[in-house]
Amino acid sequence: MEILNQQQRTRAVEVMNEYLSAPVDVDGKTPSQTSTELDQKRAQVIENDLKPLIANYISGAVALPDFKSKVDSINKRNELWGFKGIKGQMFFNMLVNVADNQEECDQELKSALAAPANDQIASSRIKTFLSYVNRVGQQWVNAGNTRHGSPKIGSVPFFLSYFWQLQERNVWPVYYTNAVQALTDLNIWQPSDNIPEDYLSFKKVQEILQQLFTEASKHSFSLYDVEHVFWFKGGNPYVPAKTERKAVEMASTQATVVNFLVDADRLPESYVPPIVAILPEMARHDPRLIEAAKRSGTSLERAFEKGIDAALTILGYETKLLGQGQGRVPDGRAIAHDDNYALLWDAKVRTNPYSLGTDDRVIREYITTQSRELSRRHRNIYYLIVSSSFADDFDETIASIKMETEVSEVVLLEAEALVAMVDAKLRAPLQVGLGPDGIQRLFTKSGGLNAEMVRKYLI
Repeated sequence: MEILNQQQRTRAVEVMNEYLSAPVDVDGKTPSQTSTELDQKRAQVIENDLKPLIANYISGAVALPDFKSKVDSINKRNELWGFKGIKGQMFFNMLVNVADNQEECDQELKSALAAPANDQIASSRIKTFLSYVNRVGQQWVNAGNTRHGSPKIGSVPFFLSYFWQLQERNVWPVYYTNAVQALTDLNIWQPSDNIPEDYLSFKKVQEILQQLFTEASKHSFSLYDVEHVFWFKGGNPYVPAKTERKAVEMASTQATVVNFLVDADRLPESYVPPIVAILPEMARHDPRLIEAAKRSGTSLERAFEKGIDAALTILGYETKLLGQGQGRVPDGRAIAHDDNYALLWDAKVRTNPYSLGTDDRVIREYITTQSRELSRRHRNIYYLIVSSSFADDFDETIASIKMETEVSEVVLLEAEALVAMVDAKLRAPLQVGLGPDGIQRLFTKSGGLNAEMVRKYLI
């Protein structure tokens, strides 16, 4: 049976051509040129750091705790793969933390992480590792712990293929969530519920596309190059932030002009409902939306607040709009009961970057009004400001807010980042939770939070 039919092949080539013909970015580079630079950095880090580290771990020269720590350190210094996310380093940490037999965990990891000699062995290793992860996770729950702290079997194909590709990057493609979603949205390939079969099918599709793209473009395509084509289509989380943000803004603005994100030529691919998808334009004080809000009998500011509340509701929080008519309080709150934390948030519609220092006294009052009750029932309270972008003068203000109130962190959340969270949640609702192994982790560091950071973490 043919894996890709002619229609799927044609669609894939269209996406490839979009990638190759894309204009230069704000740095004067095409996506292809940027990707080439990224791959050169990857190859250097692989050969100098990661590949020797894996070999030394598998041979027994490096102990598991040191191996895990060094992998984390290398990836933090070199953000080239997205391994810091929930399916990478967090999965790794959880697996080691919940395993009551560290020697067994060490042996299971060594067996699983070694690059397979062929597809049959790859399938066997995935099955064996899945069984192990499922067993230690169930033991963790049976011991009275919550499932939030146990490793998710859905992370296994990304986790293993990341290490396999480091050892043989021309053989084993990484099972990126981004790539899978792009292929699915384009109806080029659909995963099933069989994880080993899905990875090998994904690998075969990548190999077919590698050959197809090489023939169609008359240029040699590597597995990395195929990966970049679908990163480009789905939103590349590893290009420079200013480049990606410019592209996102342009695409989002175009979508707004064309009937609020409905494309006339193709069916919409986004999972995000319009009330949430339009938040970035609202945050930027788009003049067209000011008039649209008036015609709808409301203000742009209130519509923005309602959109934020809708986004948090979709994510799974118990939400409540505050603000108007309720005194000096934040615009809203959202509670994650199962994970014992609460969000207090304010919305700021701004054409220019919002400066936190202009409202710091009012913010303290807002937080104090709400946090007394919340702090008695929730372990952590996070204060969020949602806007289009933020000025860089926030460090001192955040420090004083944290010292003088009961909030754990102060997060400056770009509207595009909130949209990215909703997109990730709707695409993989069982994988993206509200707890410490999911969205809560995004709020545990004060400062700016943009869409690029969300995608890297929730990959």
